[in-house]
Amino acid sequence: MSERITLSVIKADIGSIAGHHMVHPDQMATATKILAEAKQKGLIIDFYVANVGDDLQLIMTHTKGPDNPDIHGLAWDAFKAAAKVARELKLYAAGQDLLSEAFSGNVRGLGPGVAELEMEERVSEPVVTFHADKTEPGAFNLPIFRIFADPFNTAGLVIDPKMHDGFIFEVYDVMEGKNVLLNSPEEMYDILALIGTTGRFVIRRVYRKSDNLLSAVVSVERLNLIAGRYVGKDDPVAIVRAQHGLPAVGEILEAFAFPHLVAGWMRGSHYGPLMPVPLRYAKVTRFDGPPRVIALGWNINKGRLIGPVDLFDDVAYDETRRLAQLIAEYMRRHGPFMPHRLGPEEMEYTTLPDVMRKLKDRFVKAEDAYKVVKKEHVS
Repeated sequence: MSERITLSVIKADIGSIAGHHMVHPDQMATATKILAEAKQKGLIIDFYVANVGDDLQLIMTHTKGPDNPDIHGLAWDAFKAAAKVARELKLYAAGQDLLSEAFSGNVRGLGPGVAELEMEERVSEPVVTFHADKTEPGAFNLPIFRIFADPFNTAGLVIDPKMHDGFIFEVYDVMEGKNVLLNSPEEMYDILALIGTTGRFVIRRVYRKSDNLLSAVVSVERLNLIAGRYVGKDDPVAIVRAQHGLPAVGEILEAFAFPHLVAGWMRGSHYGPLMPVPLRYAKVTRFDGPPRVIALGWNINKGRLIGPVDLFDDVAYDETRRLAQLIAEYMRRHGPFMPHRLGPEEMEYTTLPDVMRKLKDRFVKAEDAYKVVKKEHVS
């Protein structure tokens, strides 16, 4: 049996140029230096540093398994150092996602988003990592469902014998902190009943039913639930394995050809289209958005990262981006009104509760409203 390799994708917003726009090159260089030293010491096998919008993305391979204190401590050190650069440069929101000064052995619950997938490498190990900005973990619910459960997206569910039995979805309730395992296609309607509520139920992992092979992992951290206040949207990451009895890379990417509406955008308080973009467009400027996602393609060879391929850098997605811009224009015209603005249950960490408290004693019965207006007008 070959050595098991863990692919860790850990991200954080630790400061940005000109508002919530993009990571500074000096921050990228600082994180790269720290990870390069860790690679030289043998802590990690390989790494890659990227960004989407104002999120610094650390992609690492190692043999220590998920939730390893040394790996998470390495990521924490890289984020802290990059946040220090942000403060020195007076960048915006320096260290925003670092909710604690002290590292306690695991970055989960401290602000950064984490997706980790432990694997025994196949003969060829193609993997796609997804990195989103200005949205929440539930933004991946629709595409992940389509990849692993929708035969109109993934033909392999019908014609590939290794996929024909379907997949197991691990769905996480972010409010209760509990998981449920559901089988597709048998429990497809139950799966959809949950994951359609993207702010609460998030697809966390997907397993191939025939052999329980871990096929996909999504970060599920909700920053406002951790911090108890609005500290930015969660900007999730995901890992999806491909080929050899799993969805082909083309089937995985096809799920992003429709720019579906996701929660996030400006101050995490609006719905907007999730736009698939290449790295050169991985910055957010219109109304701090619209929400966008990059896809990096890899082959993993004894832990070595072969790649990346900038998978959305393709004219085939030009029409998707054009449609996303039309949707963005349409949604923006609603201004502060729903459905562009999120519903009140998602506005808990904005000024809405303060407004309600301030006006609490001024609410009267409908039939008394006219009397109040008349009295104030006469006086």
